[in-house]
Amino acid sequence: MPTYAGGLGILAGDTMRSAADTGLPGVGVTLLHRKGYFEQHLDAAGNQTESPSVWNPEAVLKEMKPRVSIRIENRDVQIRAWEYLIQGVTGHTIPVYLLDTDLPENAPFDRRLTDHLYGWDDHYRLCQEVVLGVGGAQMLQALGYHHILTYHMNEGHSALLTLAVLSRQLQGRPLAEASEEDLALLRKKCVFTTHTPVPAGHDKFPIDLVRSVLGEERTAEMEKLGCFHENTLNMTYLGLRTSHYVNGVAMQHGEISRSMFPEYPIHAITNGVHAATWTSLPFQQLYDRHIPEWRRDNLYLRYAIGISLDDISDAHKAAKRALLAAVQSKTGVALDPSVLTIGFARRFSAYKRADLIFHDPARLRRILNNPWHPVQIIFAGKAHPADNDGKLILQRIYQFAQQPDFGGRIGFVEDYGEQTAQYLVHGVDVWLNNPVPPMEACGTSGMKASLNGVLNLSILDGWWIEGYNGRNGWAFSGETNPESRDAADAAALYTLLEKEVVPLYYSASIDGIPHGWVKKMKETIKSTSALFSARRMVKEYVNKYYPSLLTCAENECRFCTIE
Repeated sequence: MPTYAGGLGILAGDTMRSAADTGLPGVGVTLLHRKGYFEQHLDAAGNQTESPSVWNPEAVLKEMKPRVSIRIENRDVQIRAWEYLIQGVTGHTIPVYLLDTDLPENAPFDRRLTDHLYGWDDHYRLCQEVVLGVGGAQMLQALGYHHILTYHMNEGHSALLTLAVLSRQLQGRPLAEASEEDLALLRKKCVFTTHTPVPAGHDKFPIDLVRSVLGEERTAEMEKLGCFHENTLNMTYLGLRTSHYVNGVAMQHGEISRSMFPEYPIHAITNGVHAATWTSLPFQQLYDRHIPEWRRDNLYLRYAIGISLDDISDAHKAAKRALLAAVQSKTGVALDPSVLTIGFARRFSAYKRADLIFHDPARLRRILNNPWHPVQIIFAGKAHPADNDGKLILQRIYQFAQQPDFGGRIGFVEDYGEQTAQYLVHGVDVWLNNPVPPMEACGTSGMKASLNGVLNLSILDGWWIEGYNGRNGWAFSGETNPESRDAADAAALYTLLEKEVVPLYYSASIDGIPHGWVKKMKETIKSTSALFSARRMVKEYVNKYYPSLLTCAENECRFCTIE
């Protein structure tokens, strides 16, 4: 179901999977996105074009009977929901409801509101957020969820649900009559996670558009709550002002968020990934043999210390062969399984600096084409359709990959998605990450790589500040001066490759994989896979975010029995 663009969407899925594994009494709500994010097409020059990623909801989802009606621009918009059930390791299921406005009784514009992720303009986006927030809250009631203890908002996209919850509390009274006691009760029910320090990640809408779409009453209530700055609605402020608990997604990101919103106590719960989803089949089989409890509780992965280096080497070689076969099938580029392979795959936003390694092309050519110790790189990623800077970075990398003097050592996999991501985090030897600090709120792709013994080579930003221990990969500190930043960071990256990464990979080996290298692989599995799991993250949310689940008077939520 291509209803995601990048890390936040994948994280939502991992959170729901782990909640199902844990037995959490929860439910997810999102938009259907009938035309997905987009399918990526690259021409011979590396120019990206996009086409809809059309899929068939009816083939994989169950249509629910209830319909709800919301008001957008003084007209009624009908919404239906489709159900997808996520089953955990114990058989517990959590439903996810995908909201859909493509109904014949809706106006043509309204029928398209759940077509596109990140589609069109501010008007379209705000209308979508009314469907998600207000429509989502009403749909949960229509589906029979009458006693919701906690609403968890991921970013401000769903923050309008607070208005729907407040309206229901008031039982017909106008929003203007909401008292401080009413608002306190609302906050008790709501929690909020901010996921990015990037300004574009915080949705903002001009006040005239808000009045037109939401009406005067709702606009006035958000003005009273202090959600407008310079006649602009900031959806992050709506989430902040209506929640009793707010968190960032890594320890450093919590600090940065407090500096961005100093009037709020913002905590931190570091993200994690769903281990079984992101572990390759060879490593799954290896863990099943040696650590059979790992699927139920990822903390058991710390016992990977007892797995032999030979077994780790064999599992990685099998995953690497599968990756290179997939790359050749998709690109026609035949990469060498004996060569040190670096992976870089993520959204092509400028701050992620996908092209940093090309800062000094001559030096990179020497590294890649070393006749005794060669290196190869696999890239993948999409630029947002409106992100011209990201598209130029993508084009630059694609054109470098075509240059014969790089010796066929660079591959670019088109139309990046979850399946390509799995191949890459399974099979590369090194996972490269070099954003502009502190713009990486957390980052989860490196966590996925670690599950497979892939070693991170990363700037100390996001989760890697917490994950790096000096023995499980490589780290370098980013330059703070913007004028010299790229040159300094690229030089640090080249030096690490030349002096440490490449020599270790080609050092004395065990059956084709270096002994010292495999020891680092074992260390990264032991030290990071257990800690940076979505199961640990979900348990932290339960303990810190959802205390009412632990103290329910009638013990109906089943959560009191969870470890």
